[in-house]
Amino acid sequence: MILLFHARLPSHPTTFHTPFKNILPIEIQRIPFKRLKKDYLCKKENPTSNLNTHTMRNKSILTFALLALFSQAFGQGYKNPVIPGFHPDPSVCKAGDDYYLVNSSFQYFPGVPLFHSKDLVHWEQIGNCLDRPSQVDLTGANAGGGIYAPTIRYHEGTFYMITTNVSGKGNFLVHTTDPRGGWSDPVWLKQGGIDPSLYFENGKCYMVSNPDNYITLCEIDPMSGEQLSPSRKIWGGTGGRYPEGPHIYKKDGWYYLLISEGGTETGHSVTIARSAFIEGPYTPNPANPILTHACVAGQASPIQGTGHADLVEGTDGSWWMVCLAYRIMPGTHHTLGRETYLAPVRWDKGAWPVVNGNGTIAINMDVPTLPLTPSKPQPDTFEFEEEKLSPEWVYLQNPIPENYAFENGKLRLSATNTTLSDGKSPTFVALRQDQFDMDASTKVALRQAQTGDEAGITAFMDFTSHYDLFVRQEANGKQSVVLRYQLGELKHIEKEVALPDTSPVILNLKADINVYRFGYTVDGKYHELGKMNTRYLSSETAGGFTGVMLGLYAVSASPESKAFADFDYFKYQRP
Repeated sequence: MILLFHARLPSHPTTFHTPFKNILPIEIQRIPFKRLKKDYLCKKENPTSNLNTHTMRNKSILTFALLALFSQAFGQGYKNPVIPGFHPDPSVCKAGDDYYLVNSSFQYFPGVPLFHSKDLVHWEQIGNCLDRPSQVDLTGANAGGGIYAPTIRYHEGTFYMITTNVSGKGNFLVHTTDPRGGWSDPVWLKQGGIDPSLYFENGKCYMVSNPDNYITLCEIDPMSGEQLSPSRKIWGGTGGRYPEGPHIYKKDGWYYLLISEGGTETGHSVTIARSAFIEGPYTPNPANPILTHACVAGQASPIQGTGHADLVEGTDGSWWMVCLAYRIMPGTHHTLGRETYLAPVRWDKGAWPVVNGNGTIAINMDVPTLPLTPSKPQPDTFEFEEEKLSPEWVYLQNPIPENYAFENGKLRLSATNTTLSDGKSPTFVALRQDQFDMDASTKVALRQAQTGDEAGITAFMDFTSHYDLFVRQEANGKQSVVLRYQLGELKHIEKEVALPDTSPVILNLKADINVYRFGYTVDGKYHELGKMNTRYLSSETAGGFTGVMLGLYAVSASPESKAFADFDYFKYQRP
């Protein structure tokens, strides 16, 4: 497929965004490569024509040179979600030509994943904002606790990230001048509620959050955390439940207040109000909600739960919205968590913003974009030769560092008697499952083990909802491979098979949209152990606000055990 460009003034030019100002919008036509080749490259010379082969060749070269130039300068189309898997509550800011985005992290450490992009479409995780115990205490946090809805903002050379630890002391913020170089210790804030956000203007810093289910504003000192003005209620939304996720913007002399309502399920929506004064009163948009799939246009979409949004102006003057949503499975369940989506926004002078024309989004977005700058592709094999984990890897709550090491190019996990179901921090590291169809595997050796010690791989949703495939030490000195399901209060051993020896075993976990399949490979031969429906690990069944994590773990049957597990690699293949 080749893109052919020609100039045309559209009927609604403001709905088109180009990477350059002062240039007419471009209508983009998709021309099949075969037709283009036939029409432009393989045209036979007409004997009566003054054009010769040399001239045609030069014109062909020029045509493709222009096509290449325009395809680099003008982006067209992208695929949602732009950050797949458990990446909810996105917030975005611009610093020069760079964009930065953060997400909620709940019970996982490090907290608040941090992404960088040049085009709002391709994102690379460059770190985590909360990567030290002094910044975040996740003791006792589960899939409904920990770190909620951060906001990231850039002001006069400094980045600020504000969020809530609902399992700790509440709202706090951290700052840095180099987002890749680490963030400050927390500054704690007086105003309560969740989903705090910042707005800077005329040397002042304002904070908004939602105590008592009402959007509330105050002025703060972002460096000390001191509250400089009384908290003032400014808007309660349009009547939907849980008005939350507030953000303030100023455009064309108006203060706009963007929030989410309806709860983070199928009734989720984004609404907006505006005022001539930051303190209000705020007047709601008559066309609210500006984004929702709880409507006729969105009800049949494979994307549901659209909400919790943030707006950002592109480098070309265009406007964009990031939001959360989730991809549904049969029965309207979802296992991948709430993900990060992108939508274009038409925001004319003095007018209300319009999201993607009709207030809905799609998987395939055939819209003009900023010039596309693809990021480094994610690996499908994680090896441990570098003796460090990339920023995508997370722990359950705050980890015990001495239980994690690298030995001879392997990841070594020291077993403890904290299990995956105890509500505490086990020896566990994980990646987010980000596609329904996937194939995960690891090679593991359980060493110095006592009876009942185990190590393996898990599809983990929460402490009471996980599927575990592991090697277990038996009393006779042998080892077995075991498949176990934890389904709420129910714990079930599906199958256990004795292994011929204690050599390393490859454990395999495969999935499609309906089932997880479990098996193992020994002596080059694959053995299937069982399968289980995916929906029992969905948010609708298991509860919580996260998504399925693919984890490696080690657990001992007693505190006296000295067992450890060596993992050679972790393979994670997507379609």
